[in-house]
Amino acid sequence: MKIAIACGGTGGHLFPGLAVAEELRQRGHDTLLLVSPKQIDAIALKGAGEQQAHALPGIGWPGFFSLRIFSFGFKLLSSWRECGRVYRDFKPTAVVGMGGFTSAIPLLLGRRLRLPTLIHESNAIPGRVTRLIAPWVNKTLLGFEGCANYLRRAHCVVTGTPVRKGLARIERAVAAEKFGLNPGLPVVLIMGGSQGAHGINELVLKTLPMWHNRRDEIQFIHLTGQADSNIAEINYRRQRLTAVVQAFSTDMEHLYSLADVVISRSGAASLTELSHYGLPSILIPYPAAADDHQSYNARIFERAGAARIQVESKTTPAMLYEAVSEMLCNREMRLGMGVASRKLAGENAARRVAEEIEASCNRN
Repeated sequence: MKIAIACGGTGGHLFPGLAVAEELRQRGHDTLLLVSPKQIDAIALKGAGEQQAHALPGIGWPGFFSLRIFSFGFKLLSSWRECGRVYRDFKPTAVVGMGGFTSAIPLLLGRRLRLPTLIHESNAIPGRVTRLIAPWVNKTLLGFEGCANYLRRAHCVVTGTPVRKGLARIERAVAAEKFGLNPGLPVVLIMGGSQGAHGINELVLKTLPMWHNRRDEIQFIHLTGQADSNIAEINYRRQRLTAVVQAFSTDMEHLYSLADVVISRSGAASLTELSHYGLPSILIPYPAAADDHQSYNARIFERAGAARIQVESKTTPAMLYEAVSEMLCNREMRLGMGVASRKLAGENAARRVAEEIEASCNRN
């Protein structure tokens, strides 16, 4: 079969799409990723080997009163035409959307062509595109069971959120050597999703003076996003802290294998990867996320005992410092949170998604 997978725009949509494509190719099918023109998509795809990908023009919904509404309409029409041309060349058997604005046109066009169509929603509550399209596609695949409560008219199947096969645990000493870190010292991993998180970056950088006198006890890995990488590097050097600062990483398997505590946003794909590695975390939901969906995601992990939530607007540098210190000093707590995190991992999610795609195709 030939499967078009619409993903991209953020790592939260792209990486699960890559995981599904890996599984489908192992099963002997051809896959084509339909992504956004964003730079983050191009960077992430560099590690995807020979995976076919095509960028469609388009931007997210700007709102009715935005001047960008005219650009949105033009891009929408351009994306429809471009997607039609891609479909004529690739001749897909089915179309799968991984959520977000990049899924809308490929799925609508796939439905118009009477192809099997499926959408995957990773978050605890569905995004705007999923809410609009789920009632019209053949199946809606879910990362969290509770999401079905918001999609009463859709045919929902819980699969979990797919994880890339390359995300395997690496021996700590090997991972530490790659980054010049000491495998015997704890590592705090800070990340804000594929594009970084300015709010988390600011908060963490303000805690660094508090770590100055403990600089021989701790190491940091900080994925800042492009805008904040230079200022973060300067601040770690100023406090003489051992830190690996990168805008973005394609070596997440090394970073997760080193991390003892993670400070992160609570996008569904990030949480899926944290649970895959069984990592304890301090979650700081993105306050501007649509429908506050990151808070809903984070609460699932907090209720399970896998994470602690810090509200960005209410968290001071001292509060974050204390939370990280407590987790690092209390090994029993940290290990318990890690076990709870691992229990939330969706086993074989990519396989389940691939099976649902195959079943949809075989019924047509």
